[in-house]
Amino acid sequence: MDRAHLGSCLCGQVHFEVIGHFEGFYLCHCKHCQKDTGSAHAANLVSSNAKLCWVKGAEKVKTYNLPSTRHVKSFCTECSSALPSIQFEGKLLVVPAGSMDTQIDIPVTAHIFDASKASWEKNLDSVKKFARFPS
Repeated sequence: MDRAHLGSCLCGQVHFEVIGHFEGFYLCHCKHCQKDTGSAHAANLVSSNAKLCWVKGAEKVKTYNLPSTRHVKSFCTECSSALPSIQFEGKLLVVPAGSMDTQIDIPVTAHIFDASKASWEKNLDSVKKFARFPS
């Protein structure tokens, strides 16, 4: 039986369900992912056979295709949270890992576009850590 994975956006106006299994979990360091996440990398779950169902708020989902690239991003028009998208002409479901509400049971498969890593991403294990916002 296929597993149901639940997710939503930050404002809660969009909810979705993914039925099936994720085949990969990639941390993408390409410049496009850095720009659209505002971070060092995107964290995406991928599946070639899982089904995406918009449970609530499908009308709030917008998809942006960066011209002349394969880069696609879907997001909530209210809060701008990253949301799942169907890519490669319907052959691949890409789900931002941070949008998931249910536990992710697949380990990270690989870093991709590692040559594009942000320069400030080096030696992060040696940086001071806080359990909460520092005072």
